[in-house]
Amino acid sequence: MSASSPTRYAYLGPEGTFAEQALITIPAAEQGVRIPARSVPEALDAVRDGSVDAALVPLENSIGGQVGVTLDELASGHELVIVREVVIPVQFVLAAGPGLTLGEIDSVVAHPQASAQCRRWLRAHLPGAAVIDVLSNGAAAAAVAAGESPAAICAPIGAARHGLPVLAKEIADHPDAVTRFALVTRPGPPPEPTGDDLTTLAVYISHDEVGALLAVLTELAVRGVNLTRIESRPTGERLGRYAFFLDCTGHVAEARVGEALMGLRRICADVRFLGSYPRAAQPGESPVPQPARTTDADFAAATAWLEKLRTGR
Repeated sequence: MSASSPTRYAYLGPEGTFAEQALITIPAAEQGVRIPARSVPEALDAVRDGSVDAALVPLENSIGGQVGVTLDELASGHELVIVREVVIPVQFVLAAGPGLTLGEIDSVVAHPQASAQCRRWLRAHLPGAAVIDVLSNGAAAAAVAAGESPAAICAPIGAARHGLPVLAKEIADHPDAVTRFALVTRPGPPPEPTGDDLTTLAVYISHDEVGALLAVLTELAVRGVNLTRIESRPTGERLGRYAFFLDCTGHVAEARVGEALMGLRRICADVRFLGSYPRAAQPGESPVPQPARTTDADFAAATAWLEKLRTGR
């Protein structure tokens, strides 16, 4: 992160969502000013216009996949960069109004993705309850607190924020589900390399060239840069035109990553650098090993050898 740490943070609101739960895991954000935004574009525009210093927005969910609106917003408009990622478990709870029991609940409010991820639990424990869609997990908890619904599927932080009794914990059908968030700022020097970093790019290939995507992957592979994620999103130009979002191991300060970026810039229609930042390792995970002969010293030795050939000295 840049020398002046952010103090004002936007996040995908309202209060009591997984985004807020993820944001407060960052010590500086826990002490700073946190401002809920109504949408991902609103959160990122607040960074662009200087209303806030940084924004936390969702990138992907291990069940639902990519968050398309975030990728689209990062690929367009004034450039922004990711300086940190946060990965948190998606642990839903069933919160209810005071004094209610499970047998008394005839309807549940939930965000559509939340109810979809708790489908088996609902079928087993509340088979007769109507499920009513709301705009967010935070809104679901707020509806119960306002007496507008007897129960809600929400994040633990939402139930705690509104002082709601929790009738059931960890009700998601996939107990190991996680959501990945990105902390985004205006462009500046990236965080220092840690030895376990990711670099994110938006790559636009030349669609009229055979093997254009293969050429992109080759630029990474021959330099020992591992591709951990690739997603495609339509550019909006016309059918068949896509941008590719890449997560690669390594940091832009490393020679292997720098050379790969230069190679991509040379062969692609456009490349947008979206940041180099520490990888958020999950429990039980180890740092991604760097392939042999791809250290900065190896690249420096190769450069010196080539210079000797060119100069004859």
